Amino acid sequence: MAETKSWTVICPCCEAAIVVDAQTGVIISHEEKAKPLASFEEMAKEMENRKKLREQVFSQELGSVKDRERLLEEKFKEAMKKAEKDKGGPYRNPLDFD
Repeated sequence: MAETKSWTVICPCCEAAIVVDAQTGVIISHEEKAKPLASFEEMAKEMENRKKLREQVFSQELGSVKDRERLLEEKFKEAMKKAEKDKGGPYRNPLDFD
């Protein structure tokens, strides 16, 4: 009975062919499954959909950045009010109370 020097394994996820050395377990080669090409119209439609998605995400992020500035300003004002209210004296480290 002859020993095989390599094994060919088919990936269950992407159906790629992986050639593995039987003795060491090292991957010798990897060949992806050939994907069928779509028609030009389908590819153009997909590009348009991706463009619309990019523009939508960009506008959402732009709006959140504008809103973020306002929120940070409000948080800063609240922190200033709290600091003025708690102004009781110099800061004392809690570990110094021992």
